[in-house]
Amino acid sequence: MTSTLAFIGKSGNGKTTLCKCFYKFIKKHFPSSSILLVDNDLSLELTDSFGIKTRNTIYGIKSGKHEYKTGIPQGMSKQEFIDWALEDILIEVDENVDVIASWFVTPKDCKCPSAKLMRDEFAKLIDRYDFVIFDCEYDLKYLNCLVDYPINEAIIVSSQSKESIALSYKVSESSKKYMQGQLGVILNRINQSTIHNSIEILNAFELDLIGTIEENEDIKNNNFENIEDIIEALYSRMNLPKIEN
Repeated sequence: MTSTLAFIGKSGNGKTTLCKCFYKFIKKHFPSSSILLVDNDLSLELTDSFGIKTRNTIYGIKSGKHEYKTGIPQGMSKQEFIDWALEDILIEVDENVDVIASWFVTPKDCKCPSAKLMRDEFAKLIDRYDFVIFDCEYDLKYLNCLVDYPINEAIIVSSQSKESIALSYKVSESSKKYMQGQLGVILNRINQSTIHNSIEILNAFELDLIGTIEENEDIKNNNFENIEDIIEALYSRMNLPKIEN
């Protein structure tokens, strides 16, 4: 069964960085598991962070602008073509770890049969992985336009300012109807001297605090070995498979 983790919230608060930290954590503690990273952000920051300047996106398949690695096989049905094309744009970034980028998504109210077929075939692709981590554009609505798939854990990454927490509340409200698991907040790059006020604001908005992360150069520089204990503490509070001791 696939376990899903989505990072949502305002750009610039560290979604992509945490996405990579958690993929490394999961890879270490579940070494035999397969992981799919989904870049659902219009900036394509996640794929860029791996040094991948890709134009090969799910949108490219739908728009007919994708440059395939090999010639397109003949005689395929539309469903077979989409399945083949999704395979073609997968990029391996580590052992048992692939990344795929969506870019633009089709609104759910679009009646185009190919849009639904794409969502269905992408869901089948997700089914093949043990863990899927989504780096999202803003909230779960945009992700839901890409694929209608159960989300076990959605994390709003926020700064500790009152304005950012208020925005996180809006993200939470717009995302709840797409959730089947836990929806929580990580306050990133915090100042310990003022964190108490921020937690009071979170409580006033009735947001679930998963944890906090202080300003940390190791996280910025993806020095995972130095921050594993931080990620483990956060992971332990999530609705995801437990680590066996």
